[in-house]
Amino acid sequence: MKTQELLNRYSASEWKFQGVSLSHAALSGVNLSRADLSRADLSGADLSRADLSGTCLNQANLTNADLSGADLTGANLMEVNLIGTDLIGTNLSGANLSGADLRCANLHQANLSGTNLTEAELSGADLSGACLKNTIINDSELSGADLTGTELNGTSLSECKLAIETTAHGVSRHWISWSGSC
Repeated sequence: MKTQELLNRYSASEWKFQGVSLSHAALSGVNLSRADLSRADLSGADLSRADLSGTCLNQANLTNADLSGADLTGANLMEVNLIGTDLIGTNLSGANLSGADLRCANLHQANLSGTNLTEAELSGADLSGACLKNTIINDSELSGADLTGTELNGTSLSECKLAIETTAHGVSRHWISWSGSC
C-alpha cells in the first residue's frame, strides 16, 4: 500500500490497516488516531509529530522509526518492535507497551506516565529525563538503560533486571533478528 492510499482511506473513515507494509513511509504530522495498524511494517517510517492516540499498533514493526514528538496517548503497543526507535519527547501516557521490544530506543524526555511496560525489553534504552510516574515496569529488562533524571514516583519496578550485562544479542519477539549493541 502506498502512503497516499492509506491517508485517503483513513480520510474516508476506514480504520483497519492490519498487516500493511509502509516501510520508510513519510507520515510526519499525520492524524491516524484510533486506526488499527496491528502487525503493520512501519520500520524506518517518519511518524514524527503524528497523532497516533488510541491507535492499535499491536505486534507492529517500528524498528528505527522516527516517532519523536508523536502523540501515542492510550495506544495499544503490545509486543511492538521499537528497536532503535526515536521516541524523544513522545507522549505515551496511558499506553500499553507490555511485551514491547525497546532495545536501544531513545525515550529521552518522553511522557510514559501511567504506561504499562510489563515484560518489556528496555536494554540500552535512553530513558533520561523521561516521566515514568505511576508506570508499571514489572518483569522488565533494564540492563544498561539510562535512567538519569527519570521521574519514578509511584512506579512499580518488581522483578526487573537492572544490572549491566552483555546480553544485547538475541532475536526480537517479532519481525527481525538483531545482533548488535546500542
